[in-house]
Amino acid sequence: MARDSAINELSRRGNHITAGSVSHRRRSEPGALSDVAIRQAKPRKKPYKLADGGGLYVLVAVSGGKLWRYDYRIAGKRKTLVLGRYPSLSLAEARKRWHMAREALADGRDPALERKQAKNARANTFRLVSDRWHAQSRQGWSQGHADTVRYRLDRYLMPTLGDRPIGEIEPPEMLAALKPLIDRPDTARRAKQIAGQVFRFAVAHGLAKRDPTADLKGALPTGRVHSRAAITDPKKVGPLLRAIDGYQGHPVVRAALRLAPLVFVRPGELRHMEWTELDFERAAWRIPAEKMKMREAHLVPLSRQALAILEEIEPITGRGKYVFPSVRTTARPISENTLNGALRRLGYTKEEMTAHGFRALASTILNEQGWSTDVIERQLAHAERNKVRAAYNRASHMDDRRTMMQAWADFLDSLAQGADVVPIRRGG
Repeated sequence: MARDSAINELSRRGNHITAGSVSHRRRSEPGALSDVAIRQAKPRKKPYKLADGGGLYVLVAVSGGKLWRYDYRIAGKRKTLVLGRYPSLSLAEARKRWHMAREALADGRDPALERKQAKNARANTFRLVSDRWHAQSRQGWSQGHADTVRYRLDRYLMPTLGDRPIGEIEPPEMLAALKPLIDRPDTARRAKQIAGQVFRFAVAHGLAKRDPTADLKGALPTGRVHSRAAITDPKKVGPLLRAIDGYQGHPVVRAALRLAPLVFVRPGELRHMEWTELDFERAAWRIPAEKMKMREAHLVPLSRQALAILEEIEPITGRGKYVFPSVRTTARPISENTLNGALRRLGYTKEEMTAHGFRALASTILNEQGWSTDVIERQLAHAERNKVRAAYNRASHMDDRRTMMQAWADFLDSLAQGADVVPIRRGG
């Protein structure tokens, strides 16, 4: 009974103890409680307090749980800071946290607000913030570009930065994340650019103070900007086409490889080809604007050879969405590296040939053969800087492009068959 009376008295006194403002009475400091008293306190019909002094107390719940809390006043308002649960948070540790909160008050800072901000910062990891940035930004991207950015985030940045609070990432940590790419300067540069966009998004939304990539200027080796590897010598194109035709891997990958030189679109556009975009009667593939790099719908005339490849693969993938679906799931197309990986298995290094290189292959040889630059550039879906010419190009060249694409397919056939083809000036 005497012990219960003492506890009740302490509880009563604790209910009236609060910090005055930034200045606190020195006599109102913790020290009234003992570990034994806290441990032996029993639950009651209603929650009650065991005061330690200075606004610090243990709240004993009806369930028997015990929670350390600190009542204080700041700017004339009464507030409560939850410090932790007893016994996980010991008496000594609770008093340390009380002192830290008092120091914050003395500096004019609100400890409860700082705790909330720290919790939010821990929740806003680089992974979560980059997901938000990607979801918002992809609305203005083609599907292929969105997938490429997603791949680079997951492959190069998430392993070291993904679970880190974005507001705590400093330049040295950012540099450490890019160090594995030191021998691949172009890849490191692109990964750094993506990270910078994520950080600037975080700054704009109050989730970070600054972009640490801005301090990495000169910290990474600069790679020479170069064109993607491509075979452009007609004498070497024939062996490449024969190697592709003899590819022993998955039939979907083989079909994509065979179609790539005939349409010479960007790899992301080819990967995301859908059956609904194909018009076999008109021998055309209409790529919607949202899939194109320049955000403009693009029409690809299909040669007889291209149509034959599509008809061959249709029984395998024709019931699904994508012409070239992933081997793992038909809900996604083949991955960004599938075609490049297939070229490596055929014996072509990344310095010799890439999936993107089919565009340079076609552009180089067609220009050498004398085809109209306007026709070639329009078929490549390159942006026209001159607005007058751009308007003209959009409204013309369709017949010329159909003629060129069929002639190009016939030319590739002759190379694949081993002919010693001499480029002939074609078109206007």
